[in-house]
Amino acid sequence: MKAIILAAGRGRRMQHLTEERPKCLVKLRGKPLIEWQLESLSAAGISDIGIVTGYRKELLSRYNLTEFHNDRWSDTNMVVSLECADEWLRMEPSIISYSDIFYDPSAVTSLINCPAPLAITYDPNWLSIWEKRFEDPLLDAETFSLNSSNQIIEIGNKPKTAEEVQGQYMGLLRITPEGWRQLVTVLENFSENKRGGISMTMVLQNAIKHSKVKVTGVPYLGEWGEIDSQSDLEIFHSKKSYKIKD
Repeated sequence: MKAIILAAGRGRRMQHLTEERPKCLVKLRGKPLIEWQLESLSAAGISDIGIVTGYRKELLSRYNLTEFHNDRWSDTNMVVSLECADEWLRMEPSIISYSDIFYDPSAVTSLINCPAPLAITYDPNWLSIWEKRFEDPLLDAETFSLNSSNQIIEIGNKPKTAEEVQGQYMGLLRITPEGWRQLVTVLENFSENKRGGISMTMVLQNAIKHSKVKVTGVPYLGEWGEIDSQSDLEIFHSKKSYKIKD
């Protein structure tokens, strides 16, 4: 099992905190975000870890990870960064992690133990933290619905009510070579320019709706967070902020 951290972006919403460093080097509780990911991946038994770099890539060399570089980092997003690691994705199952999130090793373990070609973790109790992060949680939320077999049937659209959001996509996935082949087929339906601007959830929605690809949702109840702004750092700074197990 391999792991790939998508760390190409600068994170402009972090303002001065990312003027001289990529977003994943912003510190939470005294530790760079990327080290939260590396520690959880390692604790889950993954030692073969790659990273997709972009902005200020030289600052990430000290972690001695296998590097894939997105030279279009300034005008593309996670999807193009993921494609940069195509060599690994075709090779064996991989855990894919955004670089601006933190989570317990159990989140990784739950994906490792899921046999599905495509699987993502999600937080069914998302609303409690989105209410802390946003005055109106629905402004940032996306639809998320599953069937009785934990297959995702809708993701990434704009919800009108909280009932349309059964969980929050965390930015943590598991993709097998077969699952990657399925996603590549979906991506081929987008032009190169269009591909640079689409989100990961949009790709998953297209895969589910138009290509009948099955994406499994794996619930996660441990601590996690997404750092998109300076206010997020303040919210997650204390261990009492959200779902901490003493």
